[in-house]
Amino acid sequence: MRTVRGWFRDTAGGLPRSFWYLWTGTLINRLGSFVLIFLAIYLTRERGFSAVQAGLVIGLWGVGGAIGTTVGGTLTDRWGRRPTLLTAHLGAATMMVGLGLARPLWAVAAGALLLGLFAEAARPAFGAMMVDVVPESDRLRAFSLNYWAINLGFACAAVLAGLAAQAGYLLLFLVDATTTLVTALIIFTRVKETRVAPTVVVAKGAAVPAGALRTILRDRVFLGFVALNLFAALVFLQHISMLPIAMGDSGLSPATYGSVIALNGVLIVVGQLFVPRLISGRSRSHVLALSALIMGVGFGLTAFADTVWLYGLTVLIWTLGEMLNSPSNATLIAELSPAALRGRYQGVFSLSWQLAGASAPILGGLLREQAGNTALWLACAAIGALTAITHLVSGPARERRAAQLRTTGTPVTPVTLTRTPAPESAEAAAASPAAPVRAGS
Repeated sequence: MRTVRGWFRDTAGGLPRSFWYLWTGTLINRLGSFVLIFLAIYLTRERGFSAVQAGLVIGLWGVGGAIGTTVGGTLTDRWGRRPTLLTAHLGAATMMVGLGLARPLWAVAAGALLLGLFAEAARPAFGAMMVDVVPESDRLRAFSLNYWAINLGFACAAVLAGLAAQAGYLLLFLVDATTTLVTALIIFTRVKETRVAPTVVVAKGAAVPAGALRTILRDRVFLGFVALNLFAALVFLQHISMLPIAMGDSGLSPATYGSVIALNGVLIVVGQLFVPRLISGRSRSHVLALSALIMGVGFGLTAFADTVWLYGLTVLIWTLGEMLNSPSNATLIAELSPAALRGRYQGVFSLSWQLAGASAPILGGLLREQAGNTALWLACAAIGALTAITHLVSGPARERRAAQLRTTGTPVTPVTLTRTPAPESAEAAAASPAAPVRAGS
């Protein structure tokens, strides 16, 4: 009993109250995340769209998300984390209902674009707020716990969505909108603003960059990491777009797809909380390389799956890679992001997911139609292997960059910031690194 209590204390103890409100909002939102799970099936079976048309609609979701993360990252730093999150959630709930009611292809496409914009505008604000409130020493645990909540909700949502779809697909959109509104209510009533107000101090002889975007574009180490995440995401997001279509071609029902994909969430719920101890102290580059390789193998084996248990096995394999990837990714992005530009850096990193969200279903659909199902999944395996090799090569530069920010707070250019906490965000200021940081604007 003492061992269990000690493990629980080491895993979840000592984290700020604000973190647990964010964690609760994540769990509730993900419990109702029905739409994206079944969107490909809804578009092809319920609406009669082709695989290419369905890929186009899901791709437009990604395009909207790319715009949303860019705008959301800027608003997060300038307007604040809390108002950005509230606006994004309220807009997403509204557009969720609109997409469910849309009928012509153009209306469905427009609804997906706007929904992606609002839904993903929340991502940089949420990521920045999480980094704000959690001390650096606790971030690996906090990100693992948050990812655990995401997948607990996802596992339940995948099964419930399969059942709800039998009662009518509109119910999926309505439940998703409701949980998004509940999350907005939690943020509005329980979470205070955590953004800090910077005061610029220019080092002697230094030139102030023209803007934050220029600072990020000059950060080659960070952009290289974003590019690697883009390739990994191109593989990973096939489970949303092409996997349900492949399982449908094998004669499996939407409910079966829901049960199989729920294995992803179940495995993460069971094992994710043990991952921090497993990877703590190990080279993050090696962990990320192993993650990319395992995900490539898992998706590659989908080429040979034609029964429920084989599809389930492939899901379990690539889920292991996902479990290793998430906490390492999150902590590394936090360390590579200067505090004064945290929202923008989070936004650019999230942009890799949105670009993948826009292109993965289109590229996957085209490759599948032109070269066949086997070629699609073997291409995923090849991308995973190349990504793993690149992580091993580029890892040392990333760690040097993170160490530089930890010790000096100095990113790419010699402009520094002295940070003054806003009156309402003392808790966040206490949790943030104390060293001065550079700014690009």
